[in-house]
Amino acid sequence: MSANWDQEIDILVVGSGAGGMLSALVAAKNHAEVLIVEKEKLWGGTSATSGAGIWIPASDQAASAGFHDNVDDAFKYVRALSADNVPDANIRAYVGNAAKMLRWMGANTEIEYHAFPYPDYHAENPGGSPSGYRTHMPLPLDGRRLGKDVRTLRFASPAASLFGYLNWHFDETYILLFRAKGWWLHLAKSLARYWLDWPFRFTSRKDRRLTLGNALAGGLRLALNEAKVPLWLNSGLEELINEKGKVIGAVVRRDGRAIRIRARKGVVLAAGGFDKNQAMRDAHAPLYPNALYSGGTSGNTGDAIRAGQAMGAETMNLQSTWAAPVFHVPGEDRGRLCTIERALPGCMMVNQQGERYLNEAASYHIVGQQMARRQREHGDASPSWFVFDHTYRHSYPVGPVYPLVPDWLQNGMVKTILKKGGTIAELAVQMGVDPARLEATVGRFNVNAARGEDPDFHRGEAAYDKMYGDPRVSPNPCLRPLSKGPFYAMPIYPGDIGTNGGLKTDDLARVLDAKGKPIGGLYAIGNSAASAMGESYPGAGVTIGPALTFGYIAANHLTGSNQD
Repeated sequence: MSANWDQEIDILVVGSGAGGMLSALVAAKNHAEVLIVEKEKLWGGTSATSGAGIWIPASDQAASAGFHDNVDDAFKYVRALSADNVPDANIRAYVGNAAKMLRWMGANTEIEYHAFPYPDYHAENPGGSPSGYRTHMPLPLDGRRLGKDVRTLRFASPAASLFGYLNWHFDETYILLFRAKGWWLHLAKSLARYWLDWPFRFTSRKDRRLTLGNALAGGLRLALNEAKVPLWLNSGLEELINEKGKVIGAVVRRDGRAIRIRARKGVVLAAGGFDKNQAMRDAHAPLYPNALYSGGTSGNTGDAIRAGQAMGAETMNLQSTWAAPVFHVPGEDRGRLCTIERALPGCMMVNQQGERYLNEAASYHIVGQQMARRQREHGDASPSWFVFDHTYRHSYPVGPVYPLVPDWLQNGMVKTILKKGGTIAELAVQMGVDPARLEATVGRFNVNAARGEDPDFHRGEAAYDKMYGDPRVSPNPCLRPLSKGPFYAMPIYPGDIGTNGGLKTDDLARVLDAKGKPIGGLYAIGNSAASAMGESYPGAGVTIGPALTFGYIAANHLTGSNQD
């Protein structure tokens, strides 16, 4: 080893999210010496806190479920939604390699994904799938097999777990949400399993039954451990090192010490976007100004993007985010994504004038975008109000409020944001909204909802809307009048689950300079790279799906492999 370097390996991966870990695993399986560095004290990135859905066209799993997809339809669908500045080649690389990546991951890890009947977000568009089976969800994993590493796995999001501690699988959410037969027994078993693991639970407050993003991250870490790939925590990227226009390594600050690492084959930037960097949001994404309302994790401060720029890299679509409506609980450092709640019957969203202005059941990306644009144009949508009645309150969870927990038992933080009134007019006063206007809004909504109609915003008409509706309610599973008091409201904000503009890359995930030429030895994936989706969100899993797929592509290209 040269005296100029403290460490030498073949490939350095910056970031321990799902894309980075898979890229490292593929490279290691291709006989490269790999190191992963993570700036935070916890590993897994935002991926670990996510639902871990991945959007994979034409997969083996979909074919087994009877859905015969093709990549040309998927390309047509994404191309029409994506930004004009995203090259066709990048979209084709994704849809053409996604199923190969999933097949490889299934063969080389213990992660098991299954295709889910989850409609595309714009299923009515050409190439869209109203029946689903492009979105895939992971099955649970036993976290005890990770040994001590499970203690440093990033916690699941409070929005994807019960009380922030008990992990749920996607299918289990439906069992509890709609009180399916045997739901009490299911809940009791889950609670018993968690509490019987008391020695570990007492010291870590974690559930070692890994689901959703924890299952994906945990399964990748298990495979990396078996492949003997090191993952350094508390090791942040400071700068990239180049020689004659090629990236040959990086300076990483590990536990306070600057370490020069040579990467003989190259560096993969997989450190997320700039969700939590307020200055970068102010400069590049003014439509989504508040870092506090992002669901991204604290380490997403744009380090990799800025390091790439210092090497002459071009950026693209920095104004864009994975937009979303979020609840914010005082004391928490991130927004809680609002996904299911908006489509359920017995609720609505209104602005600060007490008026509806959107289809509440649309995808969270569309709703988040509409909220942000409304705020920019009218200044009355941040916060908006999520309004619901007594029946809804005691039927479904809403943000941090649980249906089985009485109002008086809700903790103080929740009480500060949950408004309550015996009548709509009383609720309006609590919200600071004109009572007459809110009563008129609710009255019009109720008349139409009783017929299962929404002539104003067409809620419940699209296939995606119905995905999260209550199948027990007819004629429209997304609509029911708000008729039984007391009535409730919670503030809801235009936020995001991460930024999705970043370094400009080609179809091999190579970072490009201002002339459109690849910078030698430098690759970027996930939210460190500009998304192939542009500013759109075609379906559940188009964040992690491309991160994994381009991580797979990058590792194979770096190691000279063309394996499927």
